[in-house]
Amino acid sequence: MSYPNPNAKLKVLFLCTGNSCRSQMAEGWARALKGDVVEAYSAGIEMHGLNPNVVAVMAEVGLDISAHTSKRVDDLAAVPFDYVVTVCGHANETCPTWLGSTAKIMHVGFDDPPKLAAHLAAAGADESEQLDCYRRVRDEIKAFVTKLPKALET
Repeated sequence: MSYPNPNAKLKVLFLCTGNSCRSQMAEGWARALKGDVVEAYSAGIEMHGLNPNVVAVMAEVGLDISAHTSKRVDDLAAVPFDYVVTVCGHANETCPTWLGSTAKIMHVGFDDPPKLAAHLAAAGADESEQLDCYRRVRDEIKAFVTKLPKALET
């Protein structure tokens, strides 16, 4: 994909179901680690609100995303994205077709920390063990974001 201005930052949308967890972490990491080359956004097919456990585990690594808000993808319709990265299966399956008119869409799926934590809670795991699900996914998302923008070229 070629761009009219090769010096411009790539506009990247991280899309998830509810814009509460994985997409928020990806936006936070991209702004912190790749803000010089990527203009990061996050949104959801729906709005579920920012997950407080995500805020907590991102704060553990020095990233404050407490001011992030949950957004619907339709709220960002005016942004000409270069790439849309779906970070969950549902978003990949229901990604609005209008996004593909200007952006390259790619799927990089990550486990759903709230779902994993709920399974652990049902099995009697304590809060720290449940937060480990969020920490693992946080670190996996960081590893992906670290490879940007090259990882978008695949």
